[in-house]
Amino acid sequence: VQGCGKSLSAKAVEREWQFPLLRLDLASAFGDGAQRPEAVLREAIQVAESVAPAVLWIDEIEKGFAASKQDATASRVLGSFLTWLSEKRSPVFVVATANDVTGLPPELLRRGRFDDLFFVDLPTLSERIEVLGIHLRKHARDPLHFNLESLAIAAERLTGAEIEQVVTAALYAAFSESREIREADILQAIEETVPIYDTYEERIKELRDWARGRARPASLDAKIVDLFSAG
Repeated sequence: VQGCGKSLSAKAVEREWQFPLLRLDLASAFGDGAQRPEAVLREAIQVAESVAPAVLWIDEIEKGFAASKQDATASRVLGSFLTWLSEKRSPVFVVATANDVTGLPPELLRRGRFDDLFFVDLPTLSERIEVLGIHLRKHARDPLHFNLESLAIAAERLTGAEIEQVVTAALYAAFSESREIREADILQAIEETVPIYDTYEERIKELRDWARGRARPASLDAKIVDLFSAG
């Protein structure tokens, strides 16, 4: 689900392993006026292997490979990528993120291509509490001065990104009145936020249905980073 931390997952691997993180934006590679996508992929792989051990983060992978059945260029790039993924010997850890996996070709998602698949859903209650605390501390506010659990309950359908914006909006509201932020400011910002879930409820349900049985629910793991550490 958009705004729930897919990009942060890639950055968490970088922080945990202390490897350089290289981001490959397939949307730009396949966009109008871009170089040949084959050359972009080849260069990205060469750079990653030259600085290995490294993390290669393929952002919005669906923007490049979803149309591989209809587009000859996308099909060639996908073939080259899958060959490299299967045969690579250099220590390049590949993380791919997508906002919409339903259109990806099955050969990309079959077991063995990637070590595991994770579905990043809306944050749970405990995760919302943690996210609120993170962003309050980020702005030098003590989370202990707020009832984070009640605020997290009110923010039930919000993404992590939306919770971040809620805290920012509450701070602006307090600043505009030349006072310190209050719990009521955060609650009001929550109430004024239209969650992406409300706008795309059916689409999110479709993604959940797709993920059931195909992907590991990220929230059921204590920390995704723990899995990376075990590797």
